[in-house]
Amino acid sequence: MTFDLRRLAIAINGFCTFLNLYSPQALLPELSREFGATAAQISTIMTASTLAVALTAPVTGAIADVFGRKRLITAALFAVSIPTVMLVFAPDVQSIAAWRFVQGLFLPPIFAVTIAYIGDEWPPSEVAGVAGVYVTGSSIGGFAGRMVPGALADLMGWRYAFLILAAMTLMAAVAILFMLPRETKFVRSEGFAASGAQMLRHLRNPRLIATYAVGFGTLFNFIATFTYVSFHLAAPPYNFSSTLRRRKFVLGVIAVWIGGALLLLAPQVAVIVAGLFVCATCGMLCQTVSTGYITMIAKDGRSSAVGLYVTCFYVGGSVGAFLPGLTWAAAGWPGAVAMLIVMQTIMACIVGFAWSRGSARA
Repeated sequence: MTFDLRRLAIAINGFCTFLNLYSPQALLPELSREFGATAAQISTIMTASTLAVALTAPVTGAIADVFGRKRLITAALFAVSIPTVMLVFAPDVQSIAAWRFVQGLFLPPIFAVTIAYIGDEWPPSEVAGVAGVYVTGSSIGGFAGRMVPGALADLMGWRYAFLILAAMTLMAAVAILFMLPRETKFVRSEGFAASGAQMLRHLRNPRLIATYAVGFGTLFNFIATFTYVSFHLAAPPYNFSSTLRRRKFVLGVIAVWIGGALLLLAPQVAVIVAGLFVCATCGMLCQTVSTGYITMIAKDGRSSAVGLYVTCFYVGGSVGAFLPGLTWAAAGWPGAVAMLIVMQTIMACIVGFAWSRGSARA
């Protein structure tokens, strides 16, 4: 069996997207101290990028359905390194948030279009496996985005950490330029009006709507967990530095996810780390199943269908960065964890009822 460079390119796309998206999370306590910002104020650094992604993802899908896949992916990879460099020179939280917003504008052409590329270029029997490759790359990128900047910040400061991330993204863009072939099975949309009409049809598909809701809850939990656990572990006594089948399967994953969230309430660091591992793994599994499901439900206009999913995904991330800040202020870490469990329960209800009805009709 020959090695498929396309799969490696797909993994690199996922890696670079989440490397950039999550890069400030481990730095939030340090940035909060440096700029004298509260936890809710500093969370705007995360909200800005996820909001930009949510706003531009549908437009990105329409553009990709008209102009094609690889061209947009490669251009966005080169472009996203620019605001990452500009973070090095940011003088305050507002400037960091502004450049994070610009950074977020370039992320949908990477991952939303990559998911559509997978749905176009691989046979249906292989889509879930290739989506798993993408999510694996994404999870490694998310882990690296949280850990690498923290380690670099301890060694040389947070500004140099962003500079190194920009260099990594630029090198990945050059690699994708040569590794990812032009699409061969892409069916071009007749124009932006036709692409918009396809998007409206997606919004009338109950299974797609239900999957978009799961996407909202998935990133809500991701962002809420990994944003506020940084403050939890930075406070005393820890004082850490910056360093089956679809329906039944997803219901089982969410149940385990709730158990992982409960582990975050334990006083022992080892148990908290185990809880974070469970939460991250369950989030990756939900994301893998949901994105693969989108490409199977949407028979045409896949980019716009994925774009709508990404919008819900990142609106959830934006709300997940902000809303738990209110429960954090009122009830601390236990309040934030309670909000995670409420959202996970809502996701389970959506999957249990909406996905099953859609499958019965199909």
